[in-house]
Amino acid sequence: MNELIKTIVTSLVDHPEDISIREQEDEASVTYTLSVHKDDMGKVIGKQGRVAKAIRTVIYAAGSAQQKKIYLEISE
Repeated sequence: MNELIKTIVTSLVDHPEDISIREQEDEASVTYTLSVHKDDMGKVIGKQGRVAKAIRTVIYAAGSAQQKKIYLEISE
């Protein structure tokens, strides 16, 4: 899942070397925390959060085979 997130986000940002993804897993869920360069934050979130919502939709669909809820958080 980390590679999928990184592949999607890399095509959107100007500073792909600053992408980092942390994974935190517990019994019922998996939370991925994505952080990007501060100049790329707007590109990842998009107007009114449309790009972030689209990324989350793809991640949720890809993770639907797992029996856990998947969350994607975007931080600076």
